[in-house]
Amino acid sequence: MMGARRIAALALAALLPMAGLHAQEYPAKPVKIVVPFPPGGSTDVAARILAARLADEFRQPVYVENKPGAGTTIGAAYVASSAPDGYTLYVTGPITHASSQALYRKLPYDALRGFAPVGNMTVSPFIVVVHPASPAKSLKDLLEAARRQPGRLSYASSGNGAAPHLVTEIIARSAGVSFTHVPFKGVGPAVVALLGNQVDFMIADVAVVPQIREGKLRALALTTAAESALVPGVPSMAEAGMPGVDVPSGLALFAPAGTPEATVARINAAMNRALRDADVMQKFAMQGFEIQTGTPADLAAMMAREVERYGQIVRQTGIRID
Repeated sequence: MMGARRIAALALAALLPMAGLHAQEYPAKPVKIVVPFPPGGSTDVAARILAARLADEFRQPVYVENKPGAGTTIGAAYVASSAPDGYTLYVTGPITHASSQALYRKLPYDALRGFAPVGNMTVSPFIVVVHPASPAKSLKDLLEAARRQPGRLSYASSGNGAAPHLVTEIIARSAGVSFTHVPFKGVGPAVVALLGNQVDFMIADVAVVPQIREGKLRALALTTAAESALVPGVPSMAEAGMPGVDVPSGLALFAPAGTPEATVARINAAMNRALRDADVMQKFAMQGFEIQTGTPADLAAMMAREVERYGQIVRQTGIRID
């Protein structure tokens, strides 16, 4: 008669191939990508482009679900509380995600520990722009005017605590100057105010590139350490006289904390292949995005740095949302 230990061993051996098969089968059902903004914005468009290509990679439907509100924290909280099985993913900007930890006194999640980094998707500069009638022809001109008149120059942003607000404060503190912040409810109204010459400047994402090309806005500098093909000829921070300042924008993909490493690796590999697809690259370029791929470890390291950097600027300035 076969002993109990022998029977148990055979049963375990029979289960092991099943476990391996299960791991290889991901995804076995549709995958959802949560976007913490309304439909139609640049993050939403990028997520939908990626979702369409991932569906080919996974041979499963991949769809976008918008969960806007509360400065992206509604969408983030939803993802953080979702099952860590790889079927709920999250596309957001690393700056927004990292800064939420300091901007909100009470969050139902931890920006680092509540998520499994999957990988970077894009990188792009913010752009320092002024009205064409502005006397500032360079970033140096703008900063010198600010030194002569502390706090008098005003800048528009898409809202209190939004990424452009924080980035402007980082640059102001690096240069030893101060500005007056004029927050608006979204990028559109902020750009309209600058087009109307109601504020002195703003730091915006690549959404203002069309206005720059049409001569409706003048670009003084990029917030990154290197120039960008998106806006050729616009100097980097180093070229504009602020070496060491490098504040890029971008998008990244996350999963809930606890998602198996093998599943994260599978998603990362599929995403990187999707982002290197010529059609995807062209569509992203049309939206003003430069592709940036990498590993989960790359994104994890970047997020740790960003949480520290934006936590520091929030503490220094006292910026709060709640």
